[in-house]
Amino acid sequence: MGEARGARCGRLILAAGWLLAAAACRQDMHNGPVGQPLRESLFVKGASTSRMPVEGTVARGTLKDDEAFFTGKQAGAAANALPFALTAQILDRGEERFNIYCTPCHGLSGQGDGMIVRRGYRLPPSFHVDRMRQAPLGHFYDVMTNGFGAMPDYRAQIAPRDRWAIAAYVRALQLSQHAAAADVPAEERQKLSQPAAAPAAAGEHKR
Repeated sequence: MGEARGARCGRLILAAGWLLAAAACRQDMHNGPVGQPLRESLFVKGASTSRMPVEGTVARGTLKDDEAFFTGKQAGAAANALPFALTAQILDRGEERFNIYCTPCHGLSGQGDGMIVRRGYRLPPSFHVDRMRQAPLGHFYDVMTNGFGAMPDYRAQIAPRDRWAIAAYVRALQLSQHAAAADVPAEERQKLSQPAAAPAAAGEHKR
C-alpha cells in the first residue's frame, strides 16, 4: 500500500506541474502584440503606428464651408452683416461674452478704459471713434479670430457664433453713444419726452 500511495502522490505532483506549466503558457489577447503610439508599425514596414490622415481629410463636424461665418469675409473683403438673423437673444449673448472677455481692456462702454488698461496695459482704440464706427462687422470678428496689434486672438476661447454675437453687441454700443431721436421707433419716441415717474415714498409699498 505504501508503494501505491507513493505512486498516487507522484501522479498528483506530476499533474499539478503540468497544470502550472499550461497556465504559464497561455496566449490570450491580452498577451498579443500591441502597437505603441508613434512607434514603428508591426504590420507596415517602415511606417508608424500613428498613420497620417489622407491629404484633405476633414474631421466630422469641422468642415468650414461657410466663408463668411468662419472668416468674417466675403470674396476677400470684410463682411458687413451677420451671417444669421439678429435677435434679442443674440445681443444678450454678445453682451455676456463681451463683459467676460472684452471689458478688461475695452471697458463696459467700449471706450478703451478697461481695468487692466488703467494699470498700465496698452490703450486700445475706443469703439466710438469714426474709424471704428465705420468698420464693418467682419473687422471685429477677424480681430477676435486672428488678433491685431497688442490684442491676442481669442479663437480658442470664443466660439465663432459668439464672436459674431460680440461684434453685433459692439455695434449696439456704438449706436447707443451716437443715436439720434429720429433713430428711435415712433411708438417709443413719445416715451422719451415723458417725465420719469416719481420714486415711491418710503414705506408706501407696505400699504
